[in-house]
Amino acid sequence: MSSQPPDSQALSAEEQEQLLEEIERKRSLTGKAAILVAVVGVLFSAYQIWLVARGTTFYVAVPFTDVRYTITSLQQLQRDSIHVAFALVLAFLLFPTSTGDGRVARAGSEVVRGVRNRFGADSPLTTITDRLADGVRWAVMDADRERITPVDVLLILLTVMSPLYMLGQFDEIRGMRALGLGSGRPVDEVYPVLEPVVSLVSAVGVPLDEISYAFIVGVIGMLLVLEATRRTLGFFLMALVAMFIVYARWGYLLPTDLTYLGALAIPELAWTSIVRDLWFTDQGVFGTPVQVSVRFIYVFVLFGAFLEMSGAGKWFIDLAYSLTGTKTGGPAKASVVASGFMGMLSGSSVANTVTTGAFTIPLMKRSGYSPEFSGAVESSVSSGGQLLPPVMGAAAFLIVEFTGTPFSDVIVAAALPAIAFFFGMWVMVHLEASRHGIGGLDRSQLANLREHFVQGWFYLLPLFLLLYFLIGLRLSIGRSGWLTIVAVVALIALIAAYNERTRVPLLATVTLFTLAEFAANLIAGVGLLGLLTGAGDGAGSFGAAVESTISAFGVIALAVSLVFLLVDPNRDSPLLDLDPAVDSAARDVGERIGRPDLTTSTLGRFGTFVVKSMDSGARTATTVVIAVAAAGVIPGVIAVGGLGPNLAALIRAVSADSYILLLLLIGVSSIILGMGMPTTVMYIIIISMLGTTLQDFGLVLLAAHLFVLYFGLMADVTPPVAIAAFAAAGVAKADEFKTGVIAFMLSLNKILVPFAFVFSPGILLLRDGRIMGAGDLLDLSYSIPEVLVPIVGMFVGVYAMGVAIIGYYEGEVSNPHRVLFGLSSVMLMAPMLLLLVVQDVGRAAGVWFILDTLTFDLALRGVGVVLFAALLKANRGRQEEDERQPAAGTVTD
Repeated sequence: MSSQPPDSQALSAEEQEQLLEEIERKRSLTGKAAILVAVVGVLFSAYQIWLVARGTTFYVAVPFTDVRYTITSLQQLQRDSIHVAFALVLAFLLFPTSTGDGRVARAGSEVVRGVRNRFGADSPLTTITDRLADGVRWAVMDADRERITPVDVLLILLTVMSPLYMLGQFDEIRGMRALGLGSGRPVDEVYPVLEPVVSLVSAVGVPLDEISYAFIVGVIGMLLVLEATRRTLGFFLMALVAMFIVYARWGYLLPTDLTYLGALAIPELAWTSIVRDLWFTDQGVFGTPVQVSVRFIYVFVLFGAFLEMSGAGKWFIDLAYSLTGTKTGGPAKASVVASGFMGMLSGSSVANTVTTGAFTIPLMKRSGYSPEFSGAVESSVSSGGQLLPPVMGAAAFLIVEFTGTPFSDVIVAAALPAIAFFFGMWVMVHLEASRHGIGGLDRSQLANLREHFVQGWFYLLPLFLLLYFLIGLRLSIGRSGWLTIVAVVALIALIAAYNERTRVPLLATVTLFTLAEFAANLIAGVGLLGLLTGAGDGAGSFGAAVESTISAFGVIALAVSLVFLLVDPNRDSPLLDLDPAVDSAARDVGERIGRPDLTTSTLGRFGTFVVKSMDSGARTATTVVIAVAAAGVIPGVIAVGGLGPNLAALIRAVSADSYILLLLLIGVSSIILGMGMPTTVMYIIIISMLGTTLQDFGLVLLAAHLFVLYFGLMADVTPPVAIAAFAAAGVAKADEFKTGVIAFMLSLNKILVPFAFVFSPGILLLRDGRIMGAGDLLDLSYSIPEVLVPIVGMFVGVYAMGVAIIGYYEGEVSNPHRVLFGLSSVMLMAPMLLLLVVQDVGRAAGVWFILDTLTFDLALRGVGVVLFAALLKANRGRQEEDERQPAAGTVTD
């Protein structure tokens, strides 16, 4: 459908996957192990699809009747435990216990080597030690990240214990919530078949017959979450969560008379109470973060996977190049646009960096940008993809839950700051290109814009539909996500069935059934299926019929297209351009079953697309689910330990009741906690610890939460961790630390922009904590100073900051002028930041005055405008003088 600009340095799909696996420490499984992972992933996605489409009641329905045979109806805890169990199983399958290069493995090798050196190679002790070491390696280690070990199998079996117990013994769990885990039955009473084993274990001194089985399940479950966290997210987060669990047990030992630490003392809690609260209630592992994952996050991760596997990702990248590739610094500008698109699909800074950067970074290098700058640009814009509506990242759905704000409002509020950030990136790559005379690509290397858009415009439909469902119809997040997934699948089915020969009958049939659906809704108040089952209950309104028909259109298009595909599964589909991973999977499956014609046919490719998308979505969601499950322990401990009020008082004391110090504390904490861990985890921790204090200081709630999100994303490009920047350096073959430093500098707008909208919520289109209406905008006495001026100031300030960072504007900018450009940027974007600092300094010196008023805010913005204009004129004049001097010298000579 389109041609990617050629470049021998571009990473292949296999190289991208390998790089991602190395960064994320994933296994590269093949054969039966790969099939097992795919089966679990597809089942995980199918489970989540049922939840968003049909709810928590699982049943079998008799076609064309109202008869349903209920299989089970899940309680919230049961639903969430299955969700986490799926993620745990995939974590143990995809991530190795050890690759043999860690401290423990090295220490074990030293012991084996020491025994050999001490007793000799022929010693029986050496032989026994070698055999034990070989057994441990076989059972635990996976040096090449390509096999599932016995320990993984054991952990998977232990994982299944918890959901099985919750499904079968939920009445007992209800009772133990009130009476404690000690009231629960031991193992042999829950499962009498295990009585001989329990008796044997008890006989050797382990009182298994006296311990509640629920307590055992809870302890094992917590340990499994910690181990999965270590594998997927690293030792640091696992240790942090473990410290909170230990703190829940022994935090009462902290002396209450200490100045600051005394505020952290909590009542004494028994292990049974801790395990009950963290595993069998909605305050710990299965708390709000996991509930948000079940209801919102997974379905949007799945939507991104379907859209990416459909070929939309490749089309968006080509579109970005067609739009900007020929301009000054075209490849870098294409990176800004493409990474914004791709960030909506992947939701991961690292994945976005590698997949998009595989194309953009080599082209940036070839056009004249340095390897470090190329990698820095890609990682900076990729880390901002989670800020861009309408999809955003997983943290956006947590914001919805924690603030009670509709997702449609979050989208509206987040739009302008996100656009400002990407505008700032555009300005900086343009200035860098102007400095080095970097032009664009030749038009012959790029796809024709008009032809490319015509061939793939339909990829934009799911995004518009998503906005329509969320903002137009104001459907729930889960329902909107589900309907959009159906739309993507139906769209690809329609494209697969479409060619010159089938165009008229295909589109006519879809149109006919759509009109019939509309007529059924208008006449009987139900759709075609409801009409066939006799469920009609009277005429519906015109508006309701339109909405119902739009919601059902995806199913209609899918059903009709599948019929056409079944009639001719090998049809030619000129518009079908799926992601290369789909075609690769189709070929692999075809070769494995000995029937490549089945999987490489149009129908086979479509089926592979659906399965591959479900598998890819599950793999992507695994890390997110493990992250929110582990992070849920932290607010759980704060809740059960009653730490909230004391923590709020401690934070106020540390910040000395200073608005600026509080914001700086939040910002620095967000960056530090965000280093090496997902944005979702950072967000949960910061909001759990600082959320109450934010409200006490009077910050607009949504602005405060977006502030945390922006600073958390800075961690992806902040050395010494800078995981996205280091991934980009791997693609660019550049110096990692230098790339990280440049990426940090290019991302400074992620620091100034949040300060801008925290002090001026009008940038988020918020008034009194709510999204503005037309009446608010027409109130010029309010909208001009509170909305228009801050928004214009933000965009102009972003431009000024770009000049300060790059140090170029129609010529080299001197260091003093760069400082002044930076100062003008702060004045334009967040003048209150300077005013409050001066105010706090004055009060610390005993001089009390008030500067945080709208009058001073507007006055300082005016000073910023004058300073910025003066700097532009001075640098333009300096450039003109520099250009005249060489000419004069030449004449004299």
